[in-house]
Amino acid sequence: MAADEKGHGGHSHTPPDHRGRLAAVLAITSVVLVAEVVGAVLSGSLALFADAGHMLSDVAGLSLAWFAATLSRRAPTDQRTWGYRRAEVLAAAGQAAVLLAVGGFILVEGIRRLFEPPEVTTGLMVVFGVIGLLGNVASMAVLASARNSNLNLRAAFLEVVNDALGSVAVIVAAVVIALTGWLRADALASILIGSLIVPRTIKLLRESIDVLMEATPKQIDLAAVRARLLATPHVHDVHELHVSQVATGLPVLTAHVVVDESCFAAGDLPRMLDQMQGRLARDFSLQHSTIQFETVAHAEHERPEHD
Repeated sequence: MAADEKGHGGHSHTPPDHRGRLAAVLAITSVVLVAEVVGAVLSGSLALFADAGHMLSDVAGLSLAWFAATLSRRAPTDQRTWGYRRAEVLAAAGQAAVLLAVGGFILVEGIRRLFEPPEVTTGLMVVFGVIGLLGNVASMAVLASARNSNLNLRAAFLEVVNDALGSVAVIVAAVVIALTGWLRADALASILIGSLIVPRTIKLLRESIDVLMEATPKQIDLAAVRARLLATPHVHDVHELHVSQVATGLPVLTAHVVVDESCFAAGDLPRMLDQMQGRLARDFSLQHSTIQFETVAHAEHERPEHD
């Protein structure tokens, strides 16, 4: 006997609407991108070009984020019972992959320029670095309050923070070159930007892949969930226990629960279902759970690979 906690249509799966924030940040970033490309060409600065390259990846990533935010608000259907909620995870993984490639390129080119530092125009570096920093600060202000809403917003905020740090590195490098004439400061600033991008990007990519691979969410202790279900009176065993995540803030559980055969005859299952799902929701924030009740004798019909 299977019992599902309010399936398709029972809960609203529509996420908060952050499209306006993403659109505003996309507009700001696009303007800064154009400015930094112009500045990089005029000044010859790799650090400024690296920051512009990062901005280009941000424009692509933010466009993807906005598109994913739009998709994720589509209502569930019989073909897609969760709607497009996982679009935000795919968008975050895509942004992380692009950022990783950009960060790698910047590191390699920065190391190369340590040995062959070109001439740069420091005045233009400062001007366009400040323009970039102001744009980044404005974007951070727009996204700050919603940055932990989902992986998509986290990826967007991370990109903007990295851009701000990159702009600071550009300004510092320009000042160092202007005061000391040490041209390698430009390459070092580029390497710093790459070093800031890569570790955070790897972490975001790993988290996105965990969701796509249906790994148990980090905040869920599966052993504790199993113990909580086993603590219910008349429960003999819990197997086929899985907790995965459709999207940020949307974990789901499925389980086979073996109970006394008398529970079927006495009509106790509805009460037991309410009790179990109430505990799952209260203790583990698992609002979406599907529990299949079985008798001890049903084990003979289970396939060997079931745990």
